[in-house]
Amino acid sequence: MPVSRSAPRTAPRRAALIAPLAAAVALVLGTPGVLPTAAARAPRAAPDDVYVSPAGRDSADGSVQHPVGSLTRARDLARVRAARQDGDLTIHLAAGTYRMDRPLALDARDSGHGGHRVVWQGAGAGATVISGGRKVEGWQPVTGRPGLWSAPAPQGLTDTRQLYVDGVRGQRARGEVPVGLTVTSTGYTATSDAIAHWRHPSDAEFVYTSGESLWNIERDGLGQWTEPRCRIAAAQGNTITMAQPCWDNSNKRVEFPDRPGRTVSMVGPGKLTNNGKASYVENAFELLDQPGEWYLDRTAHTVYYLPRQGEDPRSADIEAASAEKLVDGRGTAAAPLHDVSFQGLDFSYATWLTPSSPEGFSEIQAGYTITGAKGWATQGLCGFTPGGTCPFASWTKMPGNVSFAYARGIVISDSTFAHLGAAGLELGAGTTDAAVRASVFTDISGNGLELGGVDGQPPAAGIEVTDNHLYALPREFHGSVGILNGYTQHNTIAHNQLDHLGYSAISMGWGGWPDKIGSPATPNPSHDNTVRDNLVFDYMQLLDDGGGVYTQGLTGSSMADGEKVTGNVIHDQWGLGKSVYTDNGCTYETVQGNVLYGAAYANVASRHTDYRDKLGNNDPTLVKDNWWEEGTADGDDKGLVTTGNHLMAAPTDAPADILANAGIEPAYRGILDRTTAAVSVPEAPARVGTSTAGADGLYVTFNPSHVDGGSALTGYTAHALRPDGTEAASASITAADFKRQAYVRIGQLRPSDGPFRVTVTARNAHGESAPSLASAALAPTAAVVLPGAPTGVRARVGARAVTVAWTPPAAMGDAKVIGYRITVSDGRVIEAAGRDALVTQPTAKGMFRVVGGLLPGKTYTFTVAAITAAGVGPGATSAPTSPLP
Repeated sequence: MPVSRSAPRTAPRRAALIAPLAAAVALVLGTPGVLPTAAARAPRAAPDDVYVSPAGRDSADGSVQHPVGSLTRARDLARVRAARQDGDLTIHLAAGTYRMDRPLALDARDSGHGGHRVVWQGAGAGATVISGGRKVEGWQPVTGRPGLWSAPAPQGLTDTRQLYVDGVRGQRARGEVPVGLTVTSTGYTATSDAIAHWRHPSDAEFVYTSGESLWNIERDGLGQWTEPRCRIAAAQGNTITMAQPCWDNSNKRVEFPDRPGRTVSMVGPGKLTNNGKASYVENAFELLDQPGEWYLDRTAHTVYYLPRQGEDPRSADIEAASAEKLVDGRGTAAAPLHDVSFQGLDFSYATWLTPSSPEGFSEIQAGYTITGAKGWATQGLCGFTPGGTCPFASWTKMPGNVSFAYARGIVISDSTFAHLGAAGLELGAGTTDAAVRASVFTDISGNGLELGGVDGQPPAAGIEVTDNHLYALPREFHGSVGILNGYTQHNTIAHNQLDHLGYSAISMGWGGWPDKIGSPATPNPSHDNTVRDNLVFDYMQLLDDGGGVYTQGLTGSSMADGEKVTGNVIHDQWGLGKSVYTDNGCTYETVQGNVLYGAAYANVASRHTDYRDKLGNNDPTLVKDNWWEEGTADGDDKGLVTTGNHLMAAPTDAPADILANAGIEPAYRGILDRTTAAVSVPEAPARVGTSTAGADGLYVTFNPSHVDGGSALTGYTAHALRPDGTEAASASITAADFKRQAYVRIGQLRPSDGPFRVTVTARNAHGESAPSLASAALAPTAAVVLPGAPTGVRARVGARAVTVAWTPPAAMGDAKVIGYRITVSDGRVIEAAGRDALVTQPTAKGMFRVVGGLLPGKTYTFTVAAITAAGVGPGATSAPTSPLP
């Protein structure tokens, strides 16, 4: 039975084939074979309906024969007509692109009347585009730079962070930091003045990618789940001054005076790790060296682009994201915006410029940032430091390019959110009784969908998020998530598919961190939220310490009204984390009836002490009737109840009805075939690391591409580079084999030619990606030792199967574990490989694998041995055990 339903996404986006004005007429006349499905389902035309077309004129009357040309004019006409219409009023948007230099602003005046709705009706997926982009035209080859093209920046474009070529996102020019850096109180001292000689050093932005340390991959950033960014303010000689307040907010986070190293925020470290080392630098003309890269010279008002193979800038549709907001629906508590629908629309080509400002992107978690001149000292630190602002953990949320607040009865359906530079859609404070369904979220820089907030405003409530596809995100702010749900009530997130995500899929709740210092979680208004019947796979592809469903803080006031996580199928996690992650202060959560497998570290975890009293109990949690691989025994651990869970040796062991029910329901699965861009090469892999594989070889691991370019990944190639940059050797691996073992071996290397740096390319049917950033340098060595024996080997019994669990051996010089061998007493030998086999050794996290096909009543032992380049090390054996019938 299939459990991954990934869209083929192989067809290019279709251009509108009919004139916009004719399309508007067709909306009423119902021309057979012309209108998209969404338009065919449009409400019946009424006399006061408003018609809009890119070819219309705002001086027109908005009738079907004389459509207006802008959304704001259509809004103004609808304000007059809605009050007198007996029934829903529909604003018909003909096929075409509606370019926005300012958002469509909606308030209570734009609401439905008398129980009726105002419906903004598009012509269907890919046909009606609400765009914040500006078309870049007039491309010419750059003299003296083969392959590089330039064009004048469009009128009105002063800055952007995104450029798209036929819908395919370009990469802002990036590369290694060309100098050594030593941290100072205001930035860095560099080993040379190279950056000071760049065209515009103050355009450049340092990026600090985190994730777990592995082999010679370093961990930068502000916690394994983050990727902060700060811009250079000035470079003079060897002195690099970083923009404020981003620098202080990322390096001076206040700590408890009696707890050195513990920040008052209780989330991550107080300063950039790894001595402030930047993972790479972005947005400089001097970094333009790979196909797909671009740079906007704001001073010269010129855009530069290095085309990918097959692209011609003269004929391509090249769009620079310009507007920061496409729709801003904002009522008040006394006068909410209400009863408005959006159907069959595409929201595209918006940007977000705050990270390019001195504020930067000082991330704390899930796209939330610390902001303001003294944010590091006070923001969100209520009750724990003098001057701390309230409530606790009220940091700055990433905005939505489409957003609503104090809105009731908002319905968004059959729409697409793509090519966006902030969060895709935000249903913020005071939003109630809303629905998001049958829509696609992809190619978004940050969070896909945001529900509610954490800043003390009225909670979002009664929102239903159903039958949506969220994939291939985030594209820029990689600590972002698919769905971010803050403090909310009666929200339902159900029957969605979330796949190919850089970090967590669904993040619920907030404010539980005070349990790290023995204090109770922050009180909040959340209750009665449900996450059910979703299909989640290939998540946490870049960062670590997250989950398929991650929950933080109090979820209710009892088990009855606490959060319910039920019927989900969650599998194939790359980063170190949990399928269902019950993090700090997560109280009253029920995890029941899910199918969970392919996790690194745990299926359901973790246990936290409930500090609301002095009894020493754990946060009340129920883990019941799941199908999983973890195999934790039934029991009541001071309020953490585990009962009735089933061990599975393969997905087919799980009930077929759970597998079939999870994800998008059959009536809506057509959205899995929706395309948003031309097919292209994949995004480059990331975080490349190496380990010696004997005297003539290197093992190479990396984070896979979570953006496949619209065509399934087929494989990867690792390229070993000599110090002069020439290639010494390479090795290829299929995408399936890499997913299984998480490394590839490059052989036939001569140590005297090294040390070697390694880049990795990804490929699909369309071609090969640009190379990744290079690994740290390493030379092969024959001095590799056998690993020590694992410890704590034990068998957790299930029905005809056991979970064999163990702790990896301690690191021993170059003895990097690349896998394990499990020998069963019945003679079977099972190889345990994968990214978890690599990353659990340096992090000292536990490993586990399910061994099935066992006979009830028969006694078995299981011997586990680690494997390095030197071979198989000594084994450790479990106590004898017998599986259950």
